Amino acid sequence: MSSQEKEVFRDSIGTINEDGKRQWIYPKKPEGKFYDKRKWVSYFLLIFLFAAPFVKINGNQFLMFNVLERRFNIFGFPFWPQDFHLFVISMIIGVVFITLFTVAFGRIFCGWICPQTIFLEMVFRRIEYWIDGDRGKQMRLAKQKWNGEKIRKRLLKWTIFFIISFLISNVFLAFIIGSDRLLAYMQDGPLEHTGTLIPLLIFTAVFYFVFAWFREQVCIIACPYGRLQGVLLDNKSIVVAYDYVRGEKEEGRAKFRKNEDREASGKGDCIDCGHCVHVCPTGIDIRNGTQLECVNCTACIDVCDAMMEKVNLPTGLIRYASESNIAEKEKFKFSPRMKGYTAVLGILIAVLIGMLFLRNDLEARILRLPGQLYEHKEGTMLSNVFTYKIVNKTNVDYKNVTFHVKSHKGTVKLVGDPTITVPAQGIAEGTVFIEIDGVLIKSDKEKILIEVKRGDLVIETTTTTFKGPRKFR
Repeated sequence: MSSQEKEVFRDSIGTINEDGKRQWIYPKKPEGKFYDKRKWVSYFLLIFLFAAPFVKINGNQFLMFNVLERRFNIFGFPFWPQDFHLFVISMIIGVVFITLFTVAFGRIFCGWICPQTIFLEMVFRRIEYWIDGDRGKQMRLAKQKWNGEKIRKRLLKWTIFFIISFLISNVFLAFIIGSDRLLAYMQDGPLEHTGTLIPLLIFTAVFYFVFAWFREQVCIIACPYGRLQGVLLDNKSIVVAYDYVRGEKEEGRAKFRKNEDREASGKGDCIDCGHCVHVCPTGIDIRNGTQLECVNCTACIDVCDAMMEKVNLPTGLIRYASESNIAEKEKFKFSPRMKGYTAVLGILIAVLIGMLFLRNDLEARILRLPGQLYEHKEGTMLSNVFTYKIVNKTNVDYKNVTFHVKSHKGTVKLVGDPTITVPAQGIAEGTVFIEIDGVLIKSDKEKILIEVKRGDLVIETTTTTFKGPRKFR
């Protein structure tokens, strides 16, 4: 076989045939120790995903990403627009962590943690195996004419897929608008909130399309992370790899023959059974080396180990290993690049923790009313008009809130009630007049310090600019 023929797999993907049309993949149902571990990880993450919007800590939804109102809850900590820098740092930490993990362990995130893989492999495909059967039965059913059996199985599968897609859409909606609001919408009835129902049905259709038809093409074509790993991996990264040194040896791979001495014949341990290809959810041949389509799902490891045990050969022909480990038997080492990413990750986490400790539960901002000049009062007193905005990030009402000038001798007069009430998870806005003795004002734009108090307790301090007459010297 010429080298050009050997490399032909790099010019195409397993989901496209020679005519450029969709080639449906029917992966064999995986079994083995890694698959069992993946099931437990997936079940835990599925429970977490469905429970997170409905679990509350100190009255805050555990996870919420309300993009419309720019309110986010992460692990029970509320983040407002004023905390956007904290949210950005958190996202950067997530990106750096995934980058470090990819450099060290390849695309393992895709096979073990990614919601797309978990839903597809552990929910939709398992339902498909239950209704349509394993690989062979699915292929025969696809070629079968539309008789009673095929219509019954297709309608049952498609109906269940749609119901699950609708359920997933509702859970994602709870992440966006909040679980309390979602439950209230359910009690009111769908026709009372058509503005929410229509997007919900659109997302249901998207999820149904992805999991019922588009499937593994999300990982192969659409997901940018698969392309990102191409520039992050090196020969020291731990990936799902085929040990070509042991599998090929001098004579290459060959079919297994009973009672033969493969060691003496120079044949590799790979018996060319093709099971690793049949079980692959993205339709690749792992024996061709590391490929972007590989999501590190370990299905090929399990099936290869099972075949090796049947023919009395050592397991681990396909395993988690680096190119350096296979070619040179080099053990895993923490490379300088990994150390660099780890250092950056540590610094970012330290910065985030420091900012979280310095973050106030109540945030106040006082700004001079645009276009307004100072006003002379009795004697040498000067008055400026300001607008205030107080954000309460807690689930407790703040009552009897007042302002006091700390940096200068002066008074603060609220327009309306003498005290302010800031509702839980809410905002209080209004207007105040600040009066300061003009003798104390040294410039036409004097910076003053304002204390925000609840009773006698100082809960926040903020600064603003007090306008006075220009001083001539």
